[in-house]
Amino acid sequence: MKWEEKRDLVKIATWYYQYGWTQAQIAQKIGISRSIISKKLQEAKDLRIVEVFIKDETAYTVELEKQLEEKFKLEEAIVVATYNLSVEESANWLAKKAAYALNKRITKINKLGISWGKTIRKFVNEFPYITHKELVIVPLIGGMGAEEVDLHSNQICYDLKKKMQCTCKYLYAPALVEDQTMKTDLCKNKYINEVLNEGKSVDMAIVGIANPYHLSTMEEIGYITNRDLEEFRYYDVVGDCNSRFYTSDGSEAKSPINNRVIGLGLDDLRKIPTVVAIVSGENKEKAVVAALNSRIIDIVVMTDKIAEYVLNSNP
Repeated sequence: MKWEEKRDLVKIATWYYQYGWTQAQIAQKIGISRSIISKKLQEAKDLRIVEVFIKDETAYTVELEKQLEEKFKLEEAIVVATYNLSVEESANWLAKKAAYALNKRITKINKLGISWGKTIRKFVNEFPYITHKELVIVPLIGGMGAEEVDLHSNQICYDLKKKMQCTCKYLYAPALVEDQTMKTDLCKNKYINEVLNEGKSVDMAIVGIANPYHLSTMEEIGYITNRDLEEFRYYDVVGDCNSRFYTSDGSEAKSPINNRVIGLGLDDLRKIPTVVAIVSGENKEKAVVAALNSRIIDIVVMTDKIAEYVLNSNP
């Protein structure tokens, strides 16, 4: 390359990258077309006259997001940097970022399904006040116990409804009943059946993913016992989503407890156009890998630590 040609590339690159000129301004200055300026900027990169460095911590998480989307054929992955944060701080930060990232998507749909739990509760707490009166919010599972009412799907739906000035449905049924006969009888109820069917027809579902063996909210509130945990190990349970316990291949476990849950199952979730999983906490990596591999999830929000583990998993 001649000295004059190289000097022109350096001049164009300097105007564009250092002085912030637009391609149109540079084209007008030199007297050539903007498309030629674009080609010369690319040539400057190819010849390593220009090297672009992104100097921000989010550059790493953006790369993780790209890898997750490609590996698991995801609609979108949102990875949050949490390396210097405690578990509680990570959960709060993740919820804040999830609320920011998802609010625009939610304003474009008409029906939203919501699960339950601590992560979903934090997400709703961080969600901004955005009017979307056409939206209908539907609980995807019944209530969990008499305590921790703020974690129930009905309460979460109600609180999000107030923030968006929309409407919501209520599922007046327990999430887990004593036996399958009771579940069958309750699901015959007109109003319970209607809400469950509404849940199956939502445009987007927001769920969490849990590890039943480690800091399980269901265990904390007494919904699962040590006997249940032994049963889970027997049936190769690695996680649960919407309180449906699944195995390492992502299929619903044959554990009898799954037959007593009043709420959408995993096959119901797979039929929903967009399922968003917001994942925070520790020791959930295997549960997340199984859910991703079995295509339960379309959009995932997770920490960088979980993302790294998931990307290093096989296949």
